[in-house]
Amino acid sequence: MAADLPGPAFTLDFEASHGHAVPVAEGVWRLTCNNPSPFTFHGTNSYIIGQGKTVAVLDPGPENDAHFEALMRALKGKTVSHIFISHTHRDHSPLARRLKAETGALTVAEGPHRAARPLHEGETNPFAESSDMEFQPDIVLADGGVIEADGFALRAIHTPGHTANHSAFSLEETGIVFSADHVMAWATTIVAPPDGSMSDFMASVDKMMERTRDRIYFPGHGGPIAEPASFLRALRTHRRMRERAVLERIRNGDRTIAAMVEAIYARTDKRLHGAAALSVLAHLEDLVERGEVLTEGPTALSGRYWPA
Repeated sequence: MAADLPGPAFTLDFEASHGHAVPVAEGVWRLTCNNPSPFTFHGTNSYIIGQGKTVAVLDPGPENDAHFEALMRALKGKTVSHIFISHTHRDHSPLARRLKAETGALTVAEGPHRAARPLHEGETNPFAESSDMEFQPDIVLADGGVIEADGFALRAIHTPGHTANHSAFSLEETGIVFSADHVMAWATTIVAPPDGSMSDFMASVDKMMERTRDRIYFPGHGGPIAEPASFLRALRTHRRMRERAVLERIRNGDRTIAAMVEAIYARTDKRLHGAAALSVLAHLEDLVERGEVLTEGPTALSGRYWPA
């Protein structure tokens, strides 16, 4: 039985193409779930990877009937050996359960969901409902670990920051990296404590910058990044500028995160100001840890901040 995957007319242009797989590189197809939002762009990208009859699926996506059916159509005639999960937010991992039940494939990830740090007393996790707490991988893949099958070899690159268990994956010998939500072209990655950590995120950016042979990133949302080295430099600069903006607001007298967000994100869609506040909190956690900002008690959305 022939697979329903289209032929090798590769494209680096991004079109959501909900419902059907698009070839983006030799042995790589992208299928975008129809779950658009201010946090997911046009939807979550799932990838089918492999040059033979045996393939892997990376980030099958949310619990979505239409996307599951589209995946199964694209996989017709193929054997799915592994299901890779970049991280356990609900737009990436839940459909792995149905796909595993249908195909018998093994799930692979850094580990189950966990926060980057313990909750402070009285603190709630604003992204708790966005986290797939049920996911438990069959294979816990260490940093640098490789899963190989007939037609693909994927290496884990642990990239905590967006979540504590985030991994990118390198398709060996191709220069292709699936960067998931760590690096995306359409928007800056959300780093939201306690799930995320800015210090971890910046260390992961530095780690990716050391990989000089990578030639293209395929992210979890939106289109590919064709010049990852220069993009990473710009991303690091952008984050440092945000950090300086936070420090400047504190030095100018802002004491609350709400005041900083109103000033720094004045041109940003107000629907995203909640996420922006968490991003400012992530910067403040890093700055407090480095001794550049002072606060009373643990860093928190409701805290007050002063220059050191």
